[in-house]
Amino acid sequence: MKVRASHILVKTEDEVNELIAKLNAGADFAELAQECSLCPSGRQGGDLGFFGKGMMVKPFEDAAFSLEVGEVSDPVETQFGWHLIKLTGKQD
Repeated sequence: MKVRASHILVKTEDEVNELIAKLNAGADFAELAQECSLCPSGRQGGDLGFFGKGMMVKPFEDAAFSLEVGEVSDPVETQFGWHLIKLTGKQD
Protein backbone atom coordinates (compact mmCIF):
# COMPACT_ATOMS: atom_id res chain seq x y z
CA MET A 1 0.00 0.00 0.00
CA LYS A 2 1.07 3.57 -0.67
CA VAL A 3 -0.25 6.79 0.81
CA ARG A 4 -0.13 10.37 -0.40
CA ALA A 5 0.40 13.01 2.22
CA SER A 6 1.12 16.66 2.69
CA HIS A 7 2.92 18.02 5.72
CA ILE A 8 4.02 21.17 7.47
CA LEU A 9 7.41 21.09 9.18
CA VAL A 10 8.32 23.57 11.95
CA LYS A 11 11.08 23.69 14.56
CA THR A 12 9.19 23.83 17.85
CA GLU A 13 6.20 22.33 19.63
CA ASP A 14 4.88 25.86 20.22
CA GLU A 15 4.90 26.52 16.46
CA VAL A 16 3.07 23.28 15.68
CA ASN A 17 0.45 24.12 18.32
CA GLU A 18 -0.06 27.55 16.72
CA LEU A 19 -0.64 25.82 13.37
CA ILE A 20 -3.26 23.53 14.95
CA ALA A 21 -5.08 26.57 16.34
CA LYS A 22 -5.06 28.20 12.88
CA LEU A 23 -6.35 25.01 11.23
CA ASN A 24 -9.09 24.71 13.85
CA ALA A 25 -10.06 28.31 13.07
CA GLY A 26 -10.50 27.41 9.39
CA ALA A 27 -7.07 28.09 7.86
CA ASP A 28 -6.16 26.19 4.68
CA PHE A 29 -3.55 23.43 5.19
CA ALA A 30 -1.79 24.04 1.86
CA GLU A 31 -1.61 27.80 2.43
CA LEU A 32 -0.13 27.28 5.91
CA ALA A 33 2.42 24.87 4.41
CA GLN A 34 3.43 27.50 1.84
CA GLU A 35 3.76 30.18 4.53
CA CYS A 36 5.26 28.23 7.43
CA SER A 37 6.86 24.92 6.42
CA LEU A 38 10.63 24.55 6.62
CA CYS A 39 10.50 21.67 4.11
CA PRO A 40 10.98 22.42 0.40
CA SER A 41 7.65 20.65 -0.17
CA GLY A 42 5.99 23.70 1.38
CA ARG A 43 6.15 25.40 -2.00
CA GLN A 44 3.73 22.73 -3.27
CA GLY A 45 1.42 23.14 -0.29
CA GLY A 46 3.34 20.46 1.59
CA ASP A 47 2.60 17.71 -0.95
CA LEU A 48 4.99 14.77 -0.69
CA GLY A 49 3.30 12.63 -3.34
CA PHE A 50 2.76 8.90 -2.87
CA PHE A 51 5.17 6.86 -0.76
CA GLY A 52 5.35 3.34 0.60
CA LYS A 53 6.50 1.91 3.89
CA GLY A 54 10.20 2.34 4.58
CA MET A 55 10.50 5.59 2.61
CA MET A 56 9.99 8.03 5.52
CA VAL A 57 11.35 8.15 9.07
CA LYS A 58 9.40 5.79 11.32
CA PRO A 59 7.39 8.26 13.46
CA PHE A 60 6.28 10.11 10.31
CA GLU A 61 5.44 6.89 8.48
CA ASP A 62 3.51 5.45 11.43
CA ALA A 63 1.39 8.59 11.67
CA ALA A 64 0.77 8.88 7.93
CA PHE A 65 -0.31 5.26 7.52
CA SER A 66 -2.69 5.49 10.52
CA LEU A 67 -4.71 8.41 9.06
CA GLU A 68 -7.87 8.37 6.99
CA VAL A 69 -7.95 10.42 3.77
CA GLY A 70 -8.55 14.08 4.64
CA GLU A 71 -7.50 13.63 8.27
CA VAL A 72 -4.71 15.71 9.88
CA SER A 73 -2.38 14.08 12.40
CA ASP A 74 -1.57 15.12 15.91
CA PRO A 75 1.91 16.70 16.11
CA VAL A 76 4.66 14.25 15.15
CA GLU A 77 8.23 14.83 16.35
CA THR A 78 11.17 13.58 14.26
CA GLN A 79 14.84 14.49 14.06
CA PHE A 80 13.81 17.16 11.51
CA GLY A 81 11.39 18.97 13.83
CA TRP A 82 7.62 18.90 14.34
CA HIS A 83 5.21 17.83 11.61
CA LEU A 84 1.52 18.06 10.94
CA ILE A 85 0.57 15.47 8.34
CA LYS A 86 -2.54 15.50 6.16
CA LEU A 87 -3.41 12.29 4.34
CA THR A 88 -4.58 13.10 0.82
CA GLY A 89 -4.75 9.64 -0.80
CA LYS A 90 -4.30 5.86 -0.52
CA GLN A 91 -3.39 3.25 -3.16
CA ASP A 92 -3.28 -0.52 -2.85
